Amino acid sequence: MYCDPRFSRVREAFERNFAEGEELGAAVAVHLDGELVVDLWDGVADRHTGRAWEADTPAFAYSCTKAVAATVLLRLAERGLVDVRAPVADVWPEFAAGGKEAVTVEHVLTHSCGLPVIETPVPVAEFEDLPAIAARLAGQTPLWEPGTAHGYHALTYGFLVGEVVRRVSGKSVGELVAAEIAGPLGLDLWVGAPDDVIPRAARLKAPGRPRPAPAPASESPAAAPETSAPTGGGTGPGAGGGRDLLGEMGRAALDPGSLMNRALGNPAIRLLEGGANNPVILRAGWPAAGVVTTAKGLAGFYRALVGGDLLSSATLQDALRPRVSGPDRVLFMDTAFGLGYMRPSFTFPMPSATAFGHSGMGGSLGMGDPDRRLAFGYVMNRMADSLTGNLRGLRLIEAVYRSL
Repeated sequence: MYCDPRFSRVREAFERNFAEGEELGAAVAVHLDGELVVDLWDGVADRHTGRAWEADTPAFAYSCTKAVAATVLLRLAERGLVDVRAPVADVWPEFAAGGKEAVTVEHVLTHSCGLPVIETPVPVAEFEDLPAIAARLAGQTPLWEPGTAHGYHALTYGFLVGEVVRRVSGKSVGELVAAEIAGPLGLDLWVGAPDDVIPRAARLKAPGRPRPAPAPASESPAAAPETSAPTGGGTGPGAGGGRDLLGEMGRAALDPGSLMNRALGNPAIRLLEGGANNPVILRAGWPAAGVVTTAKGLAGFYRALVGGDLLSSATLQDALRPRVSGPDRVLFMDTAFGLGYMRPSFTFPMPSATAFGHSGMGGSLGMGDPDRRLAFGYVMNRMADSLTGNLRGLRLIEAVYRSL
């Protein structure tokens, strides 16, 4: 383990999370100006066996995957293989069904294409057949006019992005991550874990029923200032023009037929023994929720993004330009997205307007900040009962920025 003395606050925050009983096992890593300044881990990777969390213990990090998948697609766009502003049907003709002829790749990357749910149940036998799942979406009709609203495509984002990637490259997101990102950079990061990685992955402890993210408060100075990101012009927690968004989200979480639960629940990971700990999920490589990574691997991915090793500066700057912001039709709370990357908002509270990245359900978090040449990764196995982050990761982010 290592912590540069300048970042002692990060070590203190990390230790506090354990001391207060909020962690089982976890790891955090930070790069500044390309240098690894924090690399900490502690606790147990498997509470049933007592297996310790080691330097190379990876964890399933849910939606942190989305930023990785977006980067893969944007790299293909830089090569001229796909135009993000062009219709998806240009590279995937079957997608034009259901009135989706004009739906663009940008709509997909910004959660605004109106396909947040798969309308027919996906059988377990199909969980590792990503093109088959994508074909289900190709035949659907959008739930809203694409481009007029946005709603978090919790799982469908990955099947859509992944099929575009496959159509233009002939390879899956996971294959390209291994060949062009994680492999060359030496990162312990996989979108679809190999068989030799699965046994040493941390075992997640499931939370209670998902609830809204904790509202940014004085306990979490990491919350973005009001001027740091678009929030849709609303008022109160989560904005939304005075609506009781927390109440709406709570009611939706209790309603099996709500758009939120339909978006989160199909394919139904719960059908597998052990849920996300099941080898089927760990190796499936869903491009929305399939990354298995160490904290250092996740931080190293953002170090490479910020450092210009994965995308040109112009491509990254354009990708970070917020395309959608405000109340989310699926999550109700304010979200903001560039091309696949979260931008500061109620559900991604950051101290800096130039921060970007993606959180994962239960608490994992990856982040980069080009202006500060900063990269951050945090993974854990005690999942919080919020959909879009929790105070553990935010405390660490706060400590990082206070150390600069």
